[in-house]
Amino acid sequence: MPKISQPNIDNGELTTENLKLMQQMNPTYEQAEAVDVDTPPSISTHVLRRLLYLAFAALVILLLVLLPPLISVNRYQKRIANSISDSLGRPVHLDRVSLNLLPLPGFTLENFVVDEDPAFGSEPVIRATSVRATLRISSLWRRRVEFSTISFADPSVNLVHTAAGKWNLESILLHAAHIEAAPTAQKKAGPAPRFPYIEATGARLNLKLDNSKTPISITDTDFALWLPDLQQWHLRLQGRPARTDTNVTDTGIVQLEGTLGRAPSLGEVPLSLRGQWRNVPLGAASLVLFGRDAGLRGDMVLSANAQGTVSNSAIQAHLQLTGARRADFVPAQSLDVDLQCLGTAVGDFHGFQDIHCSWPPAASSVPPTLAISGALPDIRNPNSVAIEIGTPGLPASTLLDWFHIASSRVPADIVAAGTLTGTLSYHPELAAETPWQGEMLITDASLVNPRAGALSLVTGDVSLQSIPPAPTPDPRHKKQPAAPAPTGFVLTPTSLALGGKEPAILEGHVDNNGYTLHLTGMASIARMLALGTALPQFGDGLAEVLPTNRAAGPFRVDLTATRPWNGAQTWVDNASRPTLARPRHRSR
Repeated sequence: MPKISQPNIDNGELTTENLKLMQQMNPTYEQAEAVDVDTPPSISTHVLRRLLYLAFAALVILLLVLLPPLISVNRYQKRIANSISDSLGRPVHLDRVSLNLLPLPGFTLENFVVDEDPAFGSEPVIRATSVRATLRISSLWRRRVEFSTISFADPSVNLVHTAAGKWNLESILLHAAHIEAAPTAQKKAGPAPRFPYIEATGARLNLKLDNSKTPISITDTDFALWLPDLQQWHLRLQGRPARTDTNVTDTGIVQLEGTLGRAPSLGEVPLSLRGQWRNVPLGAASLVLFGRDAGLRGDMVLSANAQGTVSNSAIQAHLQLTGARRADFVPAQSLDVDLQCLGTAVGDFHGFQDIHCSWPPAASSVPPTLAISGALPDIRNPNSVAIEIGTPGLPASTLLDWFHIASSRVPADIVAAGTLTGTLSYHPELAAETPWQGEMLITDASLVNPRAGALSLVTGDVSLQSIPPAPTPDPRHKKQPAAPAPTGFVLTPTSLALGGKEPAILEGHVDNNGYTLHLTGMASIARMLALGTALPQFGDGLAEVLPTNRAAGPFRVDLTATRPWNGAQTWVDNASRPTLARPRHRSR
């Protein structure tokens, strides 16, 4: 077999003869050479497109990060401030404006301040360290710029109420009501700009009366305001009540949500609001409202609804107390209260009229306990309230249960019977004389101390009546100044079964300074001590004036007790008092 010589390709040359020899030796050589020599390396079109997208995205991100610091928008600062000022109707000031492109295009306003109406003071109505206004991207291709959201970070807002019943936000609301705006959620732009979604986080809402800032405020507040349709705004608020002059914590949550409509004046603005103060202990609630701990414990939930206009709204409130008791002891059974109130808010919420409250609510299947009615003409002056409290028929046993909650000294085995009826009213115009008027009557009263037998210590009715106001003297008659007329309430003669053949009589008088009691008749020491045990306030200091040399049988008593409010009670035995001889008049 002839030997085929290998082509000489060591010198890197590929001649025609050598190529023919290579094809004879390897028929696939031509195809392989075509792949290796004639076809250049290539990248998939899909992979190339991906690389281009990634490069473009990286370039966009790089520009979004690097360009904003290089673009100065401070020259538009005055224009932006004037635009916001025209929207609010108040002067607006800014320290600096910066452009943001991530996550959405917008502006950041630093040291944002809205001036107050001079009629309400000089302190700004709104102050925020930072405000971010996010642009609607679709508006970037049109001449009119719209903001989708305006976010306030940790702003401070002053809510001012004057003695004339005016609020500082009145002009802002009315100014906004006259500006044409499209709904916030409208997808396509129209002739009117879309109202932005305004929100605030970590806000502080301060309450001012005229130029004086009260210690009450709402902190950690989240707020939102938007325009769901052309004729009304929707607002939402949630925060924690606080007081600057006390160290109070765990004050619960205040929530407010509702709608406000458009109107030519603030009083005609239609509203629908619902609010709630929940998860608040009674001790913390008293600290917030009164600046001191009222010594109460338990949980409170207060909710309210308002329907109508700013000048005249129907109010429905609901107060629920759970486990209410005094702080210094834990009673065997605490108090639960379910109180519903209806009324009318007038004068831009400056006063409340036609207040009617019932405990339990009128629709409840539980028999009525208390009914309260009245009016509060000026919310800034609680002493202006006129109130009337009545009960159609409260069992004396329920009244005794309340005594057990109010005092740990009342024995648990005391039994009471009878029915309490009556009405008490407070008249502010009589505050200097006898502001409280009325009568409370317990019919068929009974009070049994099992330690002294099954016989009731009280017989008949128990009545507490107010002293009528003294008539106004006629200025035409000049007389010597008379002694001050008595005020307060009198305890009408009450029969007590204290061991004598005839009942002893207890009388008394109660006023702003304290009370006095006068006990006369036949009584035994054991029965008087039993009454003092059943009513510990009656028995304070009684044993000190009772004789020790008396037999167990009844004897005649004439005792007087005096107690100033927040003071100790003192009993005096009138029979043991020395009688002063009257001076004899020398005849002429």
